[in-house]
Parts: sequence; structure tokens; C-alpha cells
Amino acid sequence: MSADVVIVDSGGANLASLQHALARLGSSSVVSQQAADIVAAGHVLLPGVGSAAAAMSNLQRTGLDRLLPTLTQPVLGICLGMQLLFESSAEGDTAGLSIVPGRVDRLEASVDRPVPHMGWNTLLPRKDDALLAQIDTQDRVYFVHSFAAPVGPWTTASCEYGPEFSAVIARGNFRGVQFHPERSGAVGARLLANFLAL
Repeated sequence: MSADVVIVDSGGANLASLQHALARLGSSSVVSQQAADIVAAGHVLLPGVGSAAAAMSNLQRTGLDRLLPTLTQPVLGICLGMQLLFESSAEGDTAGLSIVPGRVDRLEASVDRPVPHMGWNTLLPRKDDALLAQIDTQDRVYFVHSFAAPVGPWTTASCEYGPEFSAVIARGNFRGVQFHPERSGAVGARLLANFLAL
């Protein structure tokens, strides 16, 4: 199967929009759960929409929970896909892929800060990373999430929604974004282009 990018089918609903976003960048992609396709891909996207427990169950059913941590090509987790890179999530007390240390916790709601965090917000760069090339502190990206990862040594950009949380992470060949680049206009397109250039 010939494609620039393999999108891991973890049961999410945003697969077609990701394919369209990649196509606009001139990149071909396929959606697959097949280990051979994923291992052979130049780049791998791990999207996710829904609950951590359901997504991990899908990955365990196909054996991809064991395969994904062994990949050596650039891998980008998106939204829930980023959260799955961590050791665990408070959402259903779910074990993750343990690629990144730490636990994903529920965002704290308040009168002026409803959960889920839904809408546009700015990124606060914390470290230089090729994934964030030509993305500025005033650029806005689109979030939809109720759980978030803490800020740590893996955080390359954070976001403030009450407490600060990790908006972009990097560890080895693995990257993650809490927002949806496929729904973040020109800024999201820039980030995906940066990923494809890794």
C-alpha cells in the first residue's frame, strides 16, 4: 500500500477530515489497522475522538497497543491520540501506551470555564521544536477536550485554560497535539506540513 502517511484507525470520527487536510498539502494517506501498513509508513498519525478506554480497547484488540511504542518513524498523536501516548488517563482509569511519562487528568470546570474546553485558544511555546516552526504565540488553534496532560519536560507548547496544560509534546520520534490541526485553519495546516517535513 503506497501512501505518505498512515492514519491509525483507532475508532475515531475525524479520519476523513484528516485525510482531506493532508490532501490539501499534497500528501497521500490511508486509514489502516494493519501492522504492516503502519510499520512501512513514512509518517504515522494517531487520531482519537471519544473515550480513552474505548480507544485503548480498539488498539488492544488489534495488537497496536504493543506495536505503536516500537515505531521509529515520526508519529503524531492528535487530541485523544496525544493523551494515549501517556502512561494513564483518569478517564475510566485507563492505561495508556506509556510512551510519555505522566497521567492525563480531567480539566477543572468553573463558572467562567466550562468543560469541555471547546473553541479557539493560543499556544505558549516553551521549547524550540521543528513541529512549531513558523507558528507564533498569537496564533490560535481549535480545541475540544475534557481531559489534558500536565506540563513537563516533554512539553514544547502549553495552553492556559485555568491551569496550564500540555498543548504540544515531543519525546523522541513521537509528537502530540491536544488540539485539532485539521480544524485549525492555516495554523493547523502549517503544523501538519511541519510534521510531514520531519
